[in-house]
Parts: sequence; structure tokens; C-alpha cells
Amino acid sequence: MSSTDFLLRGIMKSFELIFNLDPYILSITKVSLQVSGTATILAALTGISLSFAIHFMHFRGKRALITLVNTGMGLPPVFVGLFVFLMIVPLGPLGFLNIFYTREAMILAQYILITPLITGISLAAIKAVPQSIIETVYTLGGTQKDVVIEILKEAKFGIITAVLAGLGRALSEVGAILIVGGNIARTGSVGGIGEGLSQTRTLTTAITSETSKGDISTSIAIGIILISLVLSVNILASYFQVRD
Repeated sequence: MSSTDFLLRGIMKSFELIFNLDPYILSITKVSLQVSGTATILAALTGISLSFAIHFMHFRGKRALITLVNTGMGLPPVFVGLFVFLMIVPLGPLGFLNIFYTREAMILAQYILITPLITGISLAAIKAVPQSIIETVYTLGGTQKDVVIEILKEAKFGIITAVLAGLGRALSEVGAILIVGGNIARTGSVGGIGEGLSQTRTLTTAITSETSKGDISTSIAIGIILISLVLSVNILASYFQVRD
């Protein structure tokens, strides 16, 4: 078999798995969306609130906090994974939570990873709101609450872009969740196909597993789903950047 035939057969088989709604692949996709979606929602609530607090409040250590946020935007995923791992292992400070090798641990790792990203981009969007708009609100007798609402309206597309950027990074991340989640799938098979259903295995970690086993068709199928999700998120982010 030539390399071309090998690749074509792998691609054809991958589309067959997708169109037949393979239970194993569906379970992996579900876990990815659940973990990344939950982490993004929690990170958005934290990051957006923190960005407004940093912008409006004056406190000692504000510059240090901004520096910390900017540094956190480039945190290596494996470092975050190692940090969370050390915290949640049975003998760690948070070992009593019993979330080692669970989806909750994966959500925690992704939350730590993407919160600085959402905070930093949101803060930049807030700072980009013209000062004249703020002054106009105060001139018309508005309170600080009115200013916050107006800034939120003006910076909404930038903030949405921040959230989408966080979601995109969460979906494509592998190092942190591989360390704290364990890349676990239940033993056995579903319908005679696959390795069972995912417990903590995501699209990214599944690609590493299936490729190492030589199951190229499943790897390609998972890769197609992953790139489709990430591409969709990036298209939305680009749309809102243009609107902004």
C-alpha cells in the first residue's frame, strides 16, 4: 500500500466514523465541550469582573497585578497542569477535594490557564473606550454605575472576543488536562468499536492516544472535529474584532 492510499483510506474511514456518530468520538467531544465550556464560563465571570475592578479601583499593588495578569496570558499549560496536580494529589493541600483525575480537575486547570487571557484582553478593550464618553456620562449626571454600563456597551465586542479567545485556547489545550485528568476512557468497547466512552479524555488528548496506538482514522476524525470547533471559534472572534 502506498503512502497516498494509506492516507486516503484513513481519511475516508475518519469521515465514516463522524457520519455514523461513533459513540466513542461523541463521548470525547462531549467531555471536551463540557470541560472547556465550563472553564470558559467561570473564567469569563472572573476575568471580566477583575478587568473592571482593575480599571476603576485604585489600590496598592495595582501595577503588580496587571503585570501578573499579562504574565499569566502566556503561562505554559504544562506548568499549570503540574501546579494543579501538586495541589490536588491525595497528599496535596487540596487533596481533600478528591478531584484527582476527574473532569473537575481539568476544569480547574483550564480555568487557571485562560482567566488571565480573558482578563487581559477585556482590560485592553475597556481601556480603549474613549475618555470623552465617560466624561459625557458624568456631565449628564450619571453615576459610576452608569459609567460601567456605558463602558460595557462600548467594549462589548472586545470582551466577547476575549471570551472566545479563552474558549479557543481551552479547546486546543492538551498539556494541563493530560496531567490532571489522566486521559481516561472506560475499558471495553461500544458497539464493538472503539475503546469505550470517555471519562476524562478530550479531543486533544485522544489524538495523542489514538496516534500512539496507530489508529490513524480515529485520530483524523477527532482532528477534523477539533479543528472545526477551533476554526468556528476563531471565525466568531474575527467577526467581533471587525465589529469592534
